[in-house]
Amino acid sequence: MSTNSSKADNNEKSSNIKWVITVLITTFILSILFSFISTYSISKLNVIPAIIILLLVILIGIIFDIIAVAVTVGDEKDFHAKASKKIRGSRTSIKLIRNSARVANVCADVIGDICGVLSGAISSMIALKLTSDLSLELNIQFLISALVASLTVSGKALGKVIAQNNSTKIIHFVGRITSMFSREK
Repeated sequence: MSTNSSKADNNEKSSNIKWVITVLITTFILSILFSFISTYSISKLNVIPAIIILLLVILIGIIFDIIAVAVTVGDEKDFHAKASKKIRGSRTSIKLIRNSARVANVCADVIGDICGVLSGAISSMIALKLTSDLSLELNIQFLISALVASLTVSGKALGKVIAQNNSTKIIHFVGRITSMFSREK
């Protein structure tokens, strides 16, 4: 094995280790932040606003799962002509596809998993509120957890179909939004 090949392998391994550490720290910080905010804010809310927030958290998880699937099945060739015509978001879309493993990791794993944990915590708080407000002797947490899991899994299943059939549109939409925060003209 040549020295250049060995250096490239070491650089790639180092880059992967840095990525994993970055994801670990980012996920930890975001989880603490969102858990604190949601737990604190949900405990102060009535049941209906808490349910609305729960549904929003589930929807965010589904949307980011759609993005993850779209970038993994997307074809960068769809954006080359757009990029040559300098259509906003096209170059960013190509970067998203070229980095699909990392984009999918952030979208599906980091954001998706945080949404899953948050929806579990929020659903527990809603169950406690309902049990208390309605003076129920039955713990309804099982029912609410099953409902949240069903909504999440079925929403992601539908989202995967949407992402596969519309990956170019989804990626370009995300590319346009992302390009607003980058140097792409």
